[in-house]
Amino acid sequence: MTYIKSKDNEKFKAIKSLLVSKKRYKEKKYLAEGLRTVELALEHGADIDMVILRDGSEFDLDLRVHTLSKDLYDQVSDTENSQGIMAVVKMRDLSKEDFDPSRHRKVLVLDRLQDPGNVGTIIRTADAMGFDLICMAKGCVDVYNPKVVRSAMGSGFYMDILLESQEAILSILKGAGLQIVSSSLDTDNYYDEVTYGDGCALVLGNEANGINDFWIENSDLLVKIPMYGKAESFNVAISAALLMSKVIKRKNK
Repeated sequence: MTYIKSKDNEKFKAIKSLLVSKKRYKEKKYLAEGLRTVELALEHGADIDMVILRDGSEFDLDLRVHTLSKDLYDQVSDTENSQGIMAVVKMRDLSKEDFDPSRHRKVLVLDRLQDPGNVGTIIRTADAMGFDLICMAKGCVDVYNPKVVRSAMGSGFYMDILLESQEAILSILKGAGLQIVSSSLDTDNYYDEVTYGDGCALVLGNEANGINDFWIENSDLLVKIPMYGKAESFNVAISAALLMSKVIKRKNK
């Protein structure tokens, strides 16, 4: 175990740099905070580089451990009531060449989603619904943002998640013959009254502005969820759950 108390320590600087998206991708590592999150990383075989503890925290883990003084730990912690434990995890490097048209038949596409809590919840829900792949178009919040990692509740450690441009994602989906279904208010098609293909890609758009024109123009089908009250729209994570449930119901008939 290594104890670190100086902000000039090179190991601390390396850990703190992972709070910045650009540095995360340069190092191919990210932070995952919380005891359950670390336990899930271990359970699902995530490639853990090291475990970081806050001074005074005690956990029985058979891993390389670095302990930070309380002041230093607070500088890298992303939670208000931290349990005093986090891990540095190596990224899973999934590229478009890893797309498998025989296996990736239930796909979720995220277009410029910005809220990390929403994205983490959607990843977790896609996992629970049995979806095969999540495509995050450029412009989305970083999937390795600490809040996304925490909200995903372990699903991000093993779900196939592809980060690409919208053009590259469209090319992949079209090449695999997947039906592209986008959520939009500008349609008469209700999501529970249409037929979903055997292979289907659901597109969900930005929380404030919905999907962009690119996906509207390249979709095979636009669908909407009926609104019975006065609210203008559903939360995007709720919309994702409703839409995915219909695709899964069709697949499981």
